[in-house]
Amino acid sequence: MAPANSSFGTLAVHAGQAPDPTTGAVIPPLSLSTTFAQSSAGVPLGPYDYSRSGNPTRNAFEVAVAALEGGKHALAFSSGSVTTATVLNMVGQGGHVVSVNDTYGGTFRYFTKVAKRNGVEVDFVDLYDPENLRKVMKQNTKIVWIETPTNPTLRLVDIQAVADIVHTFPGALLVVDNTFMSPYFQTPLALGADIVVHSVTKYINGHSDVVMGMAVTNSDEIKDELKFLQNSIGGVPSAFDCFLANRGLKTLHLRMQRHQENALAVARHLESSPLVSEVIYPGLPSHKQHDLAKRQQKGFGGMVSFRLKNGSLESSNTFLKNLSIFALAESLGGVESLAELPAVMTHAALTPEAREALGVTDSLIRLSVGVEDAVDLVADIQRGLDAAFA
Repeated sequence: MAPANSSFGTLAVHAGQAPDPTTGAVIPPLSLSTTFAQSSAGVPLGPYDYSRSGNPTRNAFEVAVAALEGGKHALAFSSGSVTTATVLNMVGQGGHVVSVNDTYGGTFRYFTKVAKRNGVEVDFVDLYDPENLRKVMKQNTKIVWIETPTNPTLRLVDIQAVADIVHTFPGALLVVDNTFMSPYFQTPLALGADIVVHSVTKYINGHSDVVMGMAVTNSDEIKDELKFLQNSIGGVPSAFDCFLANRGLKTLHLRMQRHQENALAVARHLESSPLVSEVIYPGLPSHKQHDLAKRQQKGFGGMVSFRLKNGSLESSNTFLKNLSIFALAESLGGVESLAELPAVMTHAALTPEAREALGVTDSLIRLSVGVEDAVDLVADIQRGLDAAFA
């Protein structure tokens, strides 16, 4: 295996990937077994006894993701939503959670419809100014949950500033959803986060063929609690999915570079169009938090949002229906380009009032810019714009 201080691309290829000690196979074998032999009752031959509790293929993937996030421990789950639910199980009845107000629709749904049912109080706050956090923190606040950039309006949250505030409250933890940036462009643990979560389904896997989640931490205590919950709740991924996601991880650095290159080309084209009223991409100087993006991130990612000028649900649908390369579909982070309308798709779970407050309007379109040739993607966007305003 590569030394721990190796560069990102080297770790992506080699972390957790020691050659098989029996056969010498360079790629660790896929272990589909659900159970493992024991030398005597209660004494497993190796570190595994049952695949819900641990599996060598899953462990190899967890080690690799931990290395890329700069963490000691990583735990894989069967989806990003299960990751959220498991982390929230650390709070307990009577606990309090603070979430950034501009959050993924599925997270919003869990916080408002499930966590509250389990006796967890959740407050949502605008963290454009991190000092707003102080107004809602309580003595029983157990978790502060942020996404940065947020989904789908690509607002940024100053991780370091939020971490400094959170850690003045005993027992409170900062959780950062790093899905949009991936560990290639942002490492929240280095900025003070206690737990980093991912929808592995997106950039880490990168091929739209695996549903999975991940939590990463440097804390032995947090790891032990999450490991207990992972095993007890049982929301673990299959070994085959871990094998696929680990294969995708090996090219993360290459894919993220191309995602960013293409996203910038698309964003610049949109910004030059008189048919577009606003382009939201942290890599553009016009983004209100461009300076924070440069300070906090190592790049700007592959997500672009924009608003059609004087747009409506009808014009947005016309734009989307006339795309040839961008597929009209939910999700993001795959090698293929995707386009969606958050107001009626990924963020339909939000109340109309919440969508309006966040600017998730019928004219806001979100793009997951893939790794195709940029010239073709730009032409496809223009084709959609021409049709929407014909």
